[in-house]
Amino acid sequence: MIKVGIVGGTGYTGAELLRILLRHPRASVAVITSRGEAGTAVSDLFPHLRGQFDLCFSEPDPVQLGACDVVFFATPNGTAMGQAPDLLARGARVVDLAADFRLQDLAQWEAWYGMPHACPHLLADAVYGLPELHRDAVRSARLIANPGCYPTAVTLGFAPLLARGLVDPGWLIADAKSGASGAGRKAETGLLMAEVGEGFKAYAVKGHRHAPEIGQNLARLAGRPVGLTFVPHLLPMIRGIEATLYARLSVDLTDADLTDLYRQHYLGEAFVDVMPAGANPDTRSVRGSNLCRIAVTRQAGSDVVIVQSVIDNLVKGAAGQAVQNMNLMFGLDEAAGLGAIALLP
Repeated sequence: MIKVGIVGGTGYTGAELLRILLRHPRASVAVITSRGEAGTAVSDLFPHLRGQFDLCFSEPDPVQLGACDVVFFATPNGTAMGQAPDLLARGARVVDLAADFRLQDLAQWEAWYGMPHACPHLLADAVYGLPELHRDAVRSARLIANPGCYPTAVTLGFAPLLARGLVDPGWLIADAKSGASGAGRKAETGLLMAEVGEGFKAYAVKGHRHAPEIGQNLARLAGRPVGLTFVPHLLPMIRGIEATLYARLSVDLTDADLTDLYRQHYLGEAFVDVMPAGANPDTRSVRGSNLCRIAVTRQAGSDVVIVQSVIDNLVKGAAGQAVQNMNLMFGLDEAAGLGAIALLP
């Protein structure tokens, strides 16, 4: 069994890791930490796990964590980079669900996240854990930068077009929406039900932290810098990301051509479902699952191609993808523990 440690397990991604790992055939959670909840039973904080875990939250202990095979950081930005070097030296592998190792440009990272990086020497060793793009590198990785939720939906949506040079990389638009759980489990006025209910708004319009991460991914696919307009929105729902993506085709392709292109690109991918031309994927159809559902079409009478990409921000956008990476790192079936069907209604 893979011995698992979770640092910062009291948030939504921590809860999702526990839910997924509970049914994993080859992994067992040995330690879960929280400074604020040390001594509290996991089932007291998360009643839906009552009778499933007999663990209590504990103070972070580098010796205890270092004895694990893999340690997941479900923590705020800036936490993993302070502890990862020691854990790696002790032989543990590390999967960071925050942003500490996602950007390769140190100056860019420090500008966007407002703090000096604690271990810049590890940036070159970190593998960006989007398996559909970097599967082979993930297999041999010791340190995984688990992608953000918006970047996962946007990158998977644009990838087939950019990888084949079929669109103008200087004109890309990502109009993306997230459920409130994307902001984390915290008390904040703007996230109260009375504040977000029956409303819909854009935020961080002048610049969002995920923009450089998305740009980095798309530039790698295109083989050159890209021109990206990215605008996130907050939806009055708990889970889900919907990204409507726009690009200008540089070749003449029909809807059937585009759908076939996407199906060929993602052939054999367990967690990408390319829908028929004309379909409109719904966030509810992936809620609770590790799937990304995609549909692609051409705007009538123009050269604009529209891609719709939906994921559950807490699963494929966070904890599920982290477990998918763990499976690859340890030579397991990539889908182990990730077979949950989406919840409906």
